[in-house]
Amino acid sequence: MPGPDITRPKNKGAGYFIFLSWALWAGALVTALAQPVAGHAGWEPSQVQSEPAQPAPSSPPPTSAQPSTSKESQSGAAPTPAATPSQQQTNPQQPGQQQNTEDNGTFVIRKDVDEVLLHATVVDDKQRIVTDLDKGAFTVLEDGKPQAIISFHHEDIPVAMGIVIDNSGSMREKRAKVNQAALNLVRSSNPQDEVFVVNFNDEYYLDQDFTNDLLKLKEALEKIDAKGGTALYEAVVASADHLKRDARLERKVLFVVTDGEDNASRETLEQAVKQLQEENGPSVYAIGILGDEEHPKRARHALEIIAQRTGGLAFFPKSLDEVDEISRQVAHDIRNQYTIGYKPTSPRSSGSFRQIRVEAKAKGHGKMMVRTKSGYYAGTQAAAK
Repeated sequence: MPGPDITRPKNKGAGYFIFLSWALWAGALVTALAQPVAGHAGWEPSQVQSEPAQPAPSSPPPTSAQPSTSKESQSGAAPTPAATPSQQQTNPQQPGQQQNTEDNGTFVIRKDVDEVLLHATVVDDKQRIVTDLDKGAFTVLEDGKPQAIISFHHEDIPVAMGIVIDNSGSMREKRAKVNQAALNLVRSSNPQDEVFVVNFNDEYYLDQDFTNDLLKLKEALEKIDAKGGTALYEAVVASADHLKRDARLERKVLFVVTDGEDNASRETLEQAVKQLQEENGPSVYAIGILGDEEHPKRARHALEIIAQRTGGLAFFPKSLDEVDEISRQVAHDIRNQYTIGYKPTSPRSSGSFRQIRVEAKAKGHGKMMVRTKSGYYAGTQAAAK
């Protein structure tokens, strides 16, 4: 089921400016207005602030979605530039495509239609990332049964990333340092990553679609209107849905920062996790700034569950000053993952949950722990496209 548009409502006084822009650029915007912006089913029309950076050329728009009302940012940011040659090499990663190739130094993962891809981080008993393992060091088990590994990569491959930041009333004094940490995450990441920004309180808004332009990301993060509650689950699920539908890159990540428990979503934690665990779902890295939270244990538990089941990590800094270093740690984690592909030995019945465990053993290494998603719902990826 295609998701609706996700545009932020226009600010007061902007209507006249938009009317004139439409009058001058009506012809140029016809094509853009005809493209739907995919998102979570709960997102209201007219919620995208800026134009999608580069629509995936091989993905036809869902026929049942409403036309997009996407417009230029009212901040006056320039339109997103055309893709560079290296970006154009990274085509939309649809199921059934070819194996990994190297084009002009850009690594592109293309998976088989029946292949399950795992993005795994390996750490030793001192929590140091292990980066020198080969394919033979890994064992993949699905529902307890060993699986044959058919592809294996360990390169710094670009990711599609959503930065999802709490914009509720309690975040007002925290946003400056959080925004800086989010930008430093992007600076520390692969320069070919494609990043979008969602700000959320009671509602959630795509304030910048996929780009690697730091200025545009900064402008989106500065759209601070700290008020209202915390619809964390809905914002995370909506952002994951946007990744699955519109991302050009295979690897998908959400970086989430919040300072409290969800108190505004219509979805439960269990419902949110189930949707995040659909095939091709993202890893979630979460930061919980919970010092003044009324129910810190419940908020912590929710973030830990979301991160653990998707193969990410949850962090709980004691002060705001730690957030920036955590963001750099997240970038380091993402850039040092192994990508492991296998074809399940059991029939992929639609909607069934498959539990995953990955083990690593190698000479010269002691006990190692592999962090990846805990499982997935088979057969749900096609429905998400």
